[in-house]
Amino acid sequence: MSGGPGGPLEGVRILDLTRLLPGAYGTGLLADLGAEVIKIEAPGEGDYMRWGDPKIGAESGASWVVDRNKSSLSLNLKDPRGVEAFLRLARTAHCVIESFRPGVVDRLGVGYAAVSAVNPAVVYCSISGYGQDGPRVREAGHDINYVGRAGVVSTTGHAEAGPMMPGVQVGDVAGGGLMGIVGLLAALVRARTTGEGDYVDVSMTDGAFSVLSVHLGMYFAGGPEPAPERMLLNGLYPSYAVYRCKDDRWLTVGALEPQFWKQLCEGVGRPDLLDTGFAPGRIGDWRAHFLTRTRDEWLEALAGFDACVGPVNDFGEAMRDPQLLHREMIVQLEHPTEGPTPQIGVPVKLRNRPGSVRTPPPRLGEQTRRYLEEAGYSAAEVETLLAEGVAEEPAPR
Repeated sequence: MSGGPGGPLEGVRILDLTRLLPGAYGTGLLADLGAEVIKIEAPGEGDYMRWGDPKIGAESGASWVVDRNKSSLSLNLKDPRGVEAFLRLARTAHCVIESFRPGVVDRLGVGYAAVSAVNPAVVYCSISGYGQDGPRVREAGHDINYVGRAGVVSTTGHAEAGPMMPGVQVGDVAGGGLMGIVGLLAALVRARTTGEGDYVDVSMTDGAFSVLSVHLGMYFAGGPEPAPERMLLNGLYPSYAVYRCKDDRWLTVGALEPQFWKQLCEGVGRPDLLDTGFAPGRIGDWRAHFLTRTRDEWLEALAGFDACVGPVNDFGEAMRDPQLLHREMIVQLEHPTEGPTPQIGVPVKLRNRPGSVRTPPPRLGEQTRRYLEEAGYSAAEVETLLAEGVAEEPAPR
């Protein structure tokens, strides 16, 4: 099994029908916490994220970080025999998660109705762009479309230049992956208590809209229309902003509370600016002042002050950041051909039964034979399924 040992989800089996980032990120966290996550992938192609460059060995860099700790079973779900094999395994699964367009899994014969018929206690989670109902239920999209429609993009960028594309996939990761995990785990807790499964419908657009909670609360209360550099937390005030320094590197300032703002003013030698923390028209004074020294000179000058200031690290700097290293957010995982290779650590820290990074991502179909045999297929039947393209396993390394 790919799950465990010792994680809080050890013994939980998840059949993962998802492709691309939202489901892969979510099930990756579940696998880190000990769940047995079995990627169900189409022969010959697998999850599309396998295709991308650059690669670590034969795996894409994206797959390397989101598919560790998982297994891969390659089945052709367009063949009734592939569907039969899936449903055999579904009898032993606690959860199924998928990310196709609404209706696709039902047409294939692996939707909630089919799975719950053989396993009434199953938790079945669907992650889609707009959810399983509504006027846009059939519409194609990607993260940028979902966060645009939800209002997230309208809060980014600069007043003069307009909104910008977020640097991370807010809809995919927060709206889809994390919301999917919340729903799945909530239903799983109930299923373990009552024996009754459930269907979890997650819309990435809904999730992205929910992430705007603070901004929406202010808007509900009669605040202005959210827009770039118009709100408390997106660059309106000097006390919460990003500043360019003399060497074209950047600082973050989050000194919202009076005690932190006072420390900042003292630390940068500008007690005369104490009354400007929430004065939108004075942010230019602060921009000019931060341009007088390099980023690291400012960090050194402010080291003894409790001022809520930090660097804008590039990825290389983040990899070397002492706090992230101390928290084991960069770990080394042994790659079968490349040797020790960096991996992202487990972000959720549990004291008694912590998660862990244990195994590299599987090759397409690497555990196909094992799971088919577990599902009751004889060695001869497995060979037939492999020979006729219903299932696939990789060649030996």
